Amino acid sequence: MSSIAISSILVVLSIVAIIYLTAKLKANVFGALFAVSLALALLGTSLPLPKVIDALKTGFGNTLGSISFVIIFGAAIAVCMQKSGGALSIATHILNLAGRHNARPAMAWTGFIPGLTIFCDTGYIILSGIARSISASSKVPMPLIASILGTSLYAVHCLVPTHPGALAAATALNANLGMLVLAGVLFAIPGLLAAYFWANWMCKGKDYAPAVADESELQSTADLPSFGFSLLPVVLPLLLISISTLLTTLGYKDGLATAFHFLGNPVIALLAGMLCGMWLLACNGGKKGDFSAVLEDAIVKAGPTLIITGAGGMFGAIIKETGVGAALGDALGSASVGLLVPFIIALLLKTAQGSSTVAALTSAAIIAPSLATFGLDSETGRIFAVLAIGAGSIVASHANDSYFWVVTKFSQIEMEESLRVFTTSTIVMGLVSFACIWAASVFML
Repeated sequence: MSSIAISSILVVLSIVAIIYLTAKLKANVFGALFAVSLALALLGTSLPLPKVIDALKTGFGNTLGSISFVIIFGAAIAVCMQKSGGALSIATHILNLAGRHNARPAMAWTGFIPGLTIFCDTGYIILSGIARSISASSKVPMPLIASILGTSLYAVHCLVPTHPGALAAATALNANLGMLVLAGVLFAIPGLLAAYFWANWMCKGKDYAPAVADESELQSTADLPSFGFSLLPVVLPLLLISISTLLTTLGYKDGLATAFHFLGNPVIALLAGMLCGMWLLACNGGKKGDFSAVLEDAIVKAGPTLIITGAGGMFGAIIKETGVGAALGDALGSASVGLLVPFIIALLLKTAQGSSTVAALTSAAIIAPSLATFGLDSETGRIFAVLAIGAGSIVASHANDSYFWVVTKFSQIEMEESLRVFTTSTIVMGLVSFACIWAASVFML
C-alpha cells in the first residue's frame, strides 16, 4: 500500500475520531483536536520528530493571527448591542413597523439584521422573549416563530465571515473577506426565504400552540435607544467593507482610495462598529466602567471560539502535511464536481458532530490543497469555495448541535416539534443556499 493511501486512511480515521470524541464521548473540542492532530502528525506525516510540535504551533498561531481581532471586536459589538438594548430596539422597531399581522416576515428580518454581527445563539437568547410575545399576541404557533427567528440568525452565522466558521474557512482558503461578507449576505437571503416557506408549510394543518404570554420575560422598551443609532454598530462595518470592495472592483487602489481600503479592512471596520456600540451604550445609561466590562465580556465570549478555531487551524496544517488534500484533488478533479466536494464534506461533518465552526474549518483544511484541481484557485473561486462550505455547515442543526437546544429550550417547545420544523428548515436552507451558489458559479467562474 502506498504512503499516500495510508495517510488518506489515517486522515479519515482522524476525522471519525474527532466526531466520536466530541459527539459521542462529549470530550472537550480543543482536547480532541489537539490529541488527534498530534497523533496524525506522528503517524501520517513525514515530519521529523522535533518538527512535529513546531507544525502544531505554527498552524495554531497562524490561524489565531488571522482571525482573533475580528472575532473579539465582533463579540464586543454583540455585548454592546445586548447591554444597550440595541438589539431589542431593532427588533421592536421592525415588529412595530410591520404590524402584528405581519409577524412572520417581521421575525425573519428581526433575526437577520442583528445576526450580521451577533452570534446566533446569543441573538436568539436576546430575542426569545420578543418571539414568545409575538407568538402569543398574533396567535402564530411558537414552533413556527422559533424556526423563522432561528433560521434567520443561523443563515448569516454560517455564511458571513463576521462569524467564526466562515471566517476560519476564509482564512484557510485565503479568500477576500470584503467580497465574502457581501456575497455571504446575498446568498443567505434565498436560503432564508426557502426556510421561511418550508417552516410555514410544515406547520400548516398542525395543532401547534402559540406561546403563552409571560410579561416577566420581556424587558421594558420605554428607554431603548433609537432605531437609527441601534443600527449603526451593525451597518457601519458593512458599509466600510462595501466601499473598500467597490473601489477595488473599480480598480482604485491609490490616493484617497488607500484610506478607504484601510477603513474597509474587516479588523478596522469591526473596530469602528465596536466603538459605535460603546457610544450607543454610553448614550443609553452606560457608565465608565461598563466599557472595560464590555471588552472583558467579549474576551470571555470569544475565548472558547478562538481556541477551538485555532485548534482547527492546527488540525488543518497537519492534514496539509500529509498530502492527502492534493491527492483528493487529483482523484476527483476529472469528475468536474467542483463546489460539490467542499459542500458535501462540510455537510457530513456538520451533521455528524454538530458544530458549524468545526465543520467549516475542517472542510477548508481538507479542500485547501485541491483548489487548483477543482478550478477554484482564483479570487472568485476561493470565495465560492468558502460559500459552499458555509452552506454545507448549515445542514443540519439537530440534537448534537448546541444551537438546536438554544432554540428549543428558550422557545419552550417540544424536541419533536423542533426537529420537525426547525431542523428540516435548516436542511432546506442549506440545500437552497448551495443551489444558488452553484448556479451563480456557472456564470462567474
